[in-house]
Amino acid sequence: MPVKVVDASAIGALVFGEPAAEEVAAKLSAATLAAPALLAFEIANIAVKKLRRHPDQRDALLAGHALFDRLSIEIVAVDSAAVVNVAEETGLTAYGASYLWLARELRVALVTLDAALAVAAGS
Repeated sequence: MPVKVVDASAIGALVFGEPAAEEVAAKLSAATLAAPALLAFEIANIAVKKLRRHPDQRDALLAGHALFDRLSIEIVAVDSAAVVNVAEETGLTAYGASYLWLARELRVALVTLDAALAVAAGS
């Protein structure tokens, strides 16, 4: 099974049922997933933002967030100094650069819905 690095934009689309969820699911099908540890915090932040914008959807949003905990994603430590270099090289945030660094380090595809990150990854 191929390994793919997945970022918060892609996982967020899946767990919160966003319009791109099917596209992301197809890209992740039959893959082993990997991500830096910040993924859990980014998914939590997406949940918080959605809860603030849509308090009437609280139960559904919390259920979506709970789906994240059931996903099998290998959490991999990143080299923060190398991430700084990637961010400097690409103009990405350190958060985005951590996903790109990991994909480069593992020599695998990066699945993202973030346009700037996709460009930097060459997707």
